[in-house]
Amino acid sequence: MTTALPVSAPAAPSVPRHLHPVSEGARGFVGYLVLLPEGTDPTELFARHGIRPQLQALPAADAPYTGTPPSSPSPSPFSPRGGVRIDSERHVAELDGRELDLTYLEFELLAQLVGHPQRVHSREYLVSRVWGYGHVGDGRTVDVHIARLRRKLGEAHRRSIVTVRRVGYKYVPVED
Repeated sequence: MTTALPVSAPAAPSVPRHLHPVSEGARGFVGYLVLLPEGTDPTELFARHGIRPQLQALPAADAPYTGTPPSSPSPSPFSPRGGVRIDSERHVAELDGRELDLTYLEFELLAQLVGHPQRVHSREYLVSRVWGYGHVGDGRTVDVHIARLRRKLGEAHRRSIVTVRRVGYKYVPVED
C-alpha cells in the first residue's frame, strides 16, 4: 500500500517574474503529488535531497469524505440577508432558522444561487456547475429543480429565486 502526500514547494526561480502568474510581491507555489511506499518517512526522504516541503497527509481510503482538505480551516456558514442560510460544512440549508429538506442537487443548486446573490446564472452554467460536465440533459432539468426549490422555500421566499427570461436564474434576498 502506498501513501499519497500533496507537497507544496516554492515555484521555480527560473521563471521570469513578468511571466509568473502570481501577483507582484506574492510567493507562488507549485503542488506535487508524491506516492511513497507505506512506512517511508517523507521528511527524511526529502531532507536527503535538501528539500523542505510543506506536507499535507491525505485521509485514509476508508475515511469518510468531508469535502474539505484535512488541514484547511472549515468554511464559515454563508448567511446572507433574506433568511436563507447555507452551511456547506454540514450540507444544510436553513430558512428563518428552519432546516430545509433538500436533495443533494437541490442543496447544491440553492448554495450556488445564494452564494452569488444578484448574479444571473445561465442554465448551462448551472448544469455544468451543479450536475457536472458529464451530465446529459438540458436546461429543463434546471427548471424542474428550481420549481421544487421554490415550493420548498414557501410563499414568503419563493420569489427570491428570480427567472431571467431566456437566460437563467438569480437569487435576490427577500428584504425583511
